[in-house]
Amino acid sequence: MRGAMGETEKGTLLTPRLALLGAVTCATFAGFQMLLSVVPLYAESVGGGSSGAGLATAAFMLTTVLTQVWMPRALDLLGYRVVLAVGSLLLGLPAFLYAAAGTLAAVLAVTLVRGIGFGVVTVVFAATVAELAPPGRRGEALGLLGVAIAVPTIFCNSLGLWLVDHSGYRTVFLLGGILPLLGQASALGLRVDASARGESTAGFLAGLGRGLLLRPLLVFFASTMAAGLLWTFLPILAPGTGLFSAVSALLFMGLAGTASRWWAGRFGDRRDPRLLLTPGLLAAAVGVLAMTQKGPLLLGGALLFGCGFGLLQNATLILTMNRVKEREYGLGSALWNAAFDAGTGAGAFLFGYVISLSGFAPAFYLAAALLALALVVLPLDRLAGRETPPENPPDDP
Repeated sequence: MRGAMGETEKGTLLTPRLALLGAVTCATFAGFQMLLSVVPLYAESVGGGSSGAGLATAAFMLTTVLTQVWMPRALDLLGYRVVLAVGSLLLGLPAFLYAAAGTLAAVLAVTLVRGIGFGVVTVVFAATVAELAPPGRRGEALGLLGVAIAVPTIFCNSLGLWLVDHSGYRTVFLLGGILPLLGQASALGLRVDASARGESTAGFLAGLGRGLLLRPLLVFFASTMAAGLLWTFLPILAPGTGLFSAVSALLFMGLAGTASRWWAGRFGDRRDPRLLLTPGLLAAAVGVLAMTQKGPLLLGGALLFGCGFGLLQNATLILTMNRVKEREYGLGSALWNAAFDAGTGAGAFLFGYVISLSGFAPAFYLAAALLALALVVLPLDRLAGRETPPENPPDDP
């Protein structure tokens, strides 16, 4: 968030539209995070049991990823403002219906619709930042987007659970619905409409078939699988609320990730963001291994993983956006966000199966091994040659 008084609008990072987008992003993710752990808890309370709680999360992620697959075409047809308005409505309005949903089936139905809205807004936010960022400062702008997302991620999940205990579910459902609707209210003020450029965007699968896009996404997918393991099972491995508990570890992880993601954006504007991939993978792998221990090593591992994950988030997002045409920012955002959400879900599922068979330690070791294995992708990316300019998108295998 820099910018001197003498800078021109072109060079200023925090323009009015980017500031508005940051505020909307923060509010939207605050509503999402407030319900992230509350909805599974509610699904369990209405008779769904632990399996119902898991189904609530799975249902949300399913429609989120399926929606992201179709987002490039939707942005072509409708434009950014209309799509953002629809996504905000679909994420916010259904939350008001949870209080009347007295069965697991009703809870899942509401959750499926909210997943569609979340799939929409996550793609639009990243694509809009890429559109509005000043020349030469896209990485820093994406880093600020990461901060706008990370702040509610750190605090609002716990806040939602606290409010359930002190005010009941209805209060949380009300806040979880109102906050995303701020995005709908501000959509007309952003004035970003890439559909006016006329040229069609490549489809999701066509974009995934481009080697220069697929390689950083594979690296990112490995890291989000590890994150899915930690977000899902660390509270079970280290229960309680003390200093050396999952609550503290996840807080440390979130704070470290926020700082490193912002720094990675500044670095990526000045040097090759690919330089961040190796240290990001190594820090994340060592961090996962350390979190198999208790006490200070748990917190140290959380800091390391958070730093590595933050580097990987921003570096892979910058690379993805740099490797598509300006017209295809929606495609790049859809691919990156789908890798995030699909990797999180796949990690929770795969490592949950490993934990049920062999316990926590083997699952954490496997996650670290997958992060280390992702290092193989990096020399392959370098061998593919210098990055193709966005005006000439790559079509290599």
